[in-house]
Amino acid sequence: METKLTIFEDQHIRRVWDEIREEWYFSIIDIIRILIEQPDQLKARKYWNKLKERLNKEGSELVTNCHQLKMVAEDKKMRLTDVANMPNIFRLIQSIPSPKAEPIKLWLAKVGHERIQEIADPERSVNRGRTNWQKLGHSEKWIQQRMMGQEIRNKLTDYWQSHEITKEQEYAILTNIIHSEWADLTVKQHKDLKGLKTQNLRDHMSDAELVFTALAELSTRQIAETDMATGMGENAVAAKQGGHIAKDARVALESKTGKKVISSTNYLKENKKLKIK
Repeated sequence: METKLTIFEDQHIRRVWDEIREEWYFSIIDIIRILIEQPDQLKARKYWNKLKERLNKEGSELVTNCHQLKMVAEDKKMRLTDVANMPNIFRLIQSIPSPKAEPIKLWLAKVGHERIQEIADPERSVNRGRTNWQKLGHSEKWIQQRMMGQEIRNKLTDYWQSHEITKEQEYAILTNIIHSEWADLTVKQHKDLKGLKTQNLRDHMSDAELVFTALAELSTRQIAETDMATGMGENAVAAKQGGHIAKDARVALESKTGKKVISSTNYLKENKKLKIK
């Protein structure tokens, strides 16, 4: 993940894009510095530590749901930083009396305006996705496959959510198990192969990669439903089994055609292609 800077009233707020969950994560310290109008990051961190203790005693979901990601710090080094997604940032704002509360809420609403519109009118999301994929140079056939794959993905994550998979990290771990099993590459290794950084891996998959990803996730959900998998342990088993079904199909196809399914091709503007070694 790459740290991105966004600006509120001339102050920088660090954020990173989680492509697994497809949402922004914001630096909690940066938000707090603005809310308490404290330019000193150390003092803002101390404030957050005390607030965490209080919220933890109260059983707040905010503390449970926030986690750490590496972000560029003031010394320009990558350091673990407490982060939260937009819903939890709103919970944070509600916990801190501040004249900046309403302005930053409005700013966050603006940041998430497209997402809010998409919730109210899902067709906006479909149309925006189609437009973005067309700009990347994808064919209509590819776009249909991508949309089909996203629907399969959504049904899988809906199952996880209703069967005790609640933490952001758990979604990422299960997704990586499925991907590693069918592709013999982790998500990160696959992105590295394609020369991607913050881009969504699926937006740069070939037709075949999309199909096998969808097969792996469809198989995982159907196995989980059959076994009534609940919790991380049982769903991890289903993820491995579902991914393996897609792997067997991939290996059989590669054996028959003599061509690798895993591709180094991406759809970046420069259309850079890396060769599989």
